[in-house]
Amino acid sequence: MARAALEWSLEDAASAAGVSRRTVLRFERHHRDVRPEMIAALRQAYEAAGVRIVGEGPHAGSVTPPALRPNSGNLTSKQ
Repeated sequence: MARAALEWSLEDAASAAGVSRRTVLRFERHHRDVRPEMIAALRQAYEAAGVRIVGEGPHAGSVTPPALRPNSGNLTSKQ
C-alpha cells in the first residue's frame, strides 16, 4: 500500500530502500523470510517520502499517503 500511495515502481522502492526488487516483492507478498533490517529499510524509505504508517490500534499497518504538493505534476494551476 505504501508503494502504491507513492506511485512508485518496484525499482523505485528498491532503489530508495537500498534493497533488491525481489525483497520488495517478497515483503509485499508477506513472505516470512524477509529480514527485519530489510523491512526497516523499506519503512524508512516510505516514511522519508512522506508516507505515514500507522503502528498501533485498530488501523495498525495501514498507510496515510503523503500530502499533495502544490508544485507537483499532478496538479494544474488555475489562472
